[in-house]
Amino acid sequence: MKVAVVGATGLVGTRMLQVLEERNFPVDELLPVASQKSIGRSVEFKGKQWTVLDAKDAIAAKPDLALFSAGGGVSAELAPLFAEAGCRVVDNSSFWRMDPTKKLVVPEINGDVIEDSDYIIANPNCSTIQMVLPLAPVHKALKIKRIVVSTYQSVTGTGYRAIAQMNIERDGARWGEYPAIYPYPIDQNVLPHIDSFLENGYTKEEMKMVNETKKILRDDSIAVTATTVRVPVQGGHSESINVEVSEPFTLDQIRELMASEPGVTVQDDPANNVYPMPLYSWGKDDVFVGRIRRDFTVENGFNFWCVSDNIRKGAATNAVQIAQLLLDRGHLKR
Repeated sequence: MKVAVVGATGLVGTRMLQVLEERNFPVDELLPVASQKSIGRSVEFKGKQWTVLDAKDAIAAKPDLALFSAGGGVSAELAPLFAEAGCRVVDNSSFWRMDPTKKLVVPEINGDVIEDSDYIIANPNCSTIQMVLPLAPVHKALKIKRIVVSTYQSVTGTGYRAIAQMNIERDGARWGEYPAIYPYPIDQNVLPHIDSFLENGYTKEEMKMVNETKKILRDDSIAVTATTVRVPVQGGHSESINVEVSEPFTLDQIRELMASEPGVTVQDDPANNVYPMPLYSWGKDDVFVGRIRRDFTVENGFNFWCVSDNIRKGAATNAVQIAQLLLDRGHLKR
């Protein structure tokens, strides 16, 4: 099994390598791919050093699988070239997600959509993944009508340079005296701005959550509205989610439905200060939910708080789970 990781030296790429190793995915030969400035460097995987290649050399080696985490432009250019070489591609960028010819997959929810003809498979947005995972069994049982979500997203979602900006600011640097990836300071601040703004007043990140949710849950009738916010946290993403469903429910039923979904952990005992927090989600694969309570302003509504490590389940882990699904179903040869 030859496995390429495109963007192997980035934050998500390094975590992909970690998850592949943790899950003992059968990698016989690793083909780490990165930008021109990283070619010739080495990355460690399973106790060995592997030299970083350019994409052309990786494609020539005819990998069986490629995990992409290198941005939409790179995926647009290179994913088809890997696929044409007979390689299965799992892409973490936004480029292919809403392409009607490509599958957008959270394995626990809609892994059944993958077919042998699929050579480019899209990994959803990190914030979408953690929201739809606990909501999938709720939708199946009670039919969701509307979702209102506000996110509190870690700087890790922007990568190493965002972490560096926050840490430099915490060390007392003055604005304008250091390289910044955000348009304003992030330490001691909150930015209601993730990705670029669109003509409708929403950001691309917000519309990703709207459109991807409908595609993953296979229901265009679900109304979704989102506000995505960057916060000075180096942990996971957090989300405040309001849901309106079509059927009456009890809160215990909601807890049971969410707990029934693989990869979801319910932490909901506010009387004892038990609720999810990003600090404690870091390094874990589960999505954590709590603060489950009724919304008294609508007939069948509830609120909950949702936290997950955006680099793991929100990106690297979900991609490796898709790869494992491909392997288990015989779309990859051992």
